[in-house]
Amino acid sequence: MKPLWGARSISGKLIRMNLLVSATALVLASASFLVYDTYSFRENLLHSLHTEAQIIGANSVTALLFDDREAARSTLSALEGSPAVVSATIVGLDGKPFAVYARGDAAAIAVTTPLNPGVSEQQWKLGNQMLLGSRIRFQGKTVGTVYILAETSEVNQRVRRYVLIALTVLFICLVLTLLVTASLRRAIAGPIVELAKTAQKVTKEKDYSFRATPPRTHDEISVLVYSFNEMLTQIQTRDRALLKSRDELELRVAERTAELQTANREMEAFSYSVAHDLRGPLDTLGNATFMLRHSQNPGIDEGTRELLEMLPRMTERMSSLINDLLNLSRAKSVPLHLEPVDLCLVARVICEEMVKENPGRKVEMDLCTRAVTIADQGLMRVMLGNLLGNAWKYSSKVAAPKIEFGTRQMGDETVFYVRDNGAGFDPAMQDRLFKPFERLHTQNEFAGTGVGLATVYRIIARHGGRIWAESSVNHGATFFFTLGKVELR
Repeated sequence: MKPLWGARSISGKLIRMNLLVSATALVLASASFLVYDTYSFRENLLHSLHTEAQIIGANSVTALLFDDREAARSTLSALEGSPAVVSATIVGLDGKPFAVYARGDAAAIAVTTPLNPGVSEQQWKLGNQMLLGSRIRFQGKTVGTVYILAETSEVNQRVRRYVLIALTVLFICLVLTLLVTASLRRAIAGPIVELAKTAQKVTKEKDYSFRATPPRTHDEISVLVYSFNEMLTQIQTRDRALLKSRDELELRVAERTAELQTANREMEAFSYSVAHDLRGPLDTLGNATFMLRHSQNPGIDEGTRELLEMLPRMTERMSSLINDLLNLSRAKSVPLHLEPVDLCLVARVICEEMVKENPGRKVEMDLCTRAVTIADQGLMRVMLGNLLGNAWKYSSKVAAPKIEFGTRQMGDETVFYVRDNGAGFDPAMQDRLFKPFERLHTQNEFAGTGVGLATVYRIIARHGGRIWAESSVNHGATFFFTLGKVELR
């Protein structure tokens, strides 16, 4: 059980608050009464001493005038009826004691400091005693001084008694406060604690069938409990409806996903079939065009011969589109055959083939030496062929073309890059870069089908990697991509 002053529960806080308020109120009240009683006692004592000094002074005038010390002592003996007075002294004009009174075995007062000039009465605090000095006047002239020494120990006794009484009352009040607070705790904190436990149980177990027990009273707490239970009922109803809707949605999603997968497979199969079946007639058309172009038929006029010259280019473009469509379909549907692949070696072979096909072009090549990764070698050949082919194509119009392929470390990840110093592209159009049939340059500027980068994106995605590009117009382009674990030499 936690100590009362460290409790965080409502009941503990309620008890602590009541005890603090009650104790503070009682202490402040007791202190106020004590200060007032002490002040009143001192004021009453001073008033009493003042009155006695005036009476003694008036009765001692004759004795001082006629040097009657016995009469003066007789006058001072009247102070025996004042229990607070310890001793008294009448001092003559010469400053010497004229008559002395001492209660019991108390010693006479030794007065060494006279009253201040112009002061008719003055008092001093001497430890637990108080000394009052008052001038004795006759016909406006001072004939002597009376000093009365009184004890103030009764004040300390009254303070001790008052403190004892206050502590007793404080203890009784605190006990009563505990009893009253316990009753209030059962009436107020009990239902709230029960409500908190129910809420905690609902939150922990996610079971909205629990209900808090309402109190017997009809107050704000009972309204709170009933409202909480009603809220649980509404949540439970909505939760059931949500679960039902979720199950129905999952079923619909599963059905639509199956339909989409079937449609995609059919579309890919159709695309592959169309592209594959077009290759035969296209080859036939290319062969027929070649024969017509090289025939010596005099009936072929100049316009027809120009059309025959154009047909090979169109046939080649159509063949390139068919190859790209086949690669795009193969990038998504062909099963992966994962094995160690040295991408640097693949890139070197592709670049050598491009140089052989275009022996008249001088392109500076900067290729890495070794970078082995686990991937499908055929798809890596298609992917790098598209990236390096684009670099070769888009750098064809610069004076000193350069193509780079290498790796760099970004944190714990190995990143490949293909860089050229060619035409580049507008970075604002980057979102169109990897979409099929989206081209950032016209056919007159650079020939192409707009399928190559979409194929690259699919191949890299199938290998769990990602691809992005950095470029600006006329300042070349750099394509970055990641794959799996890479071993560098």
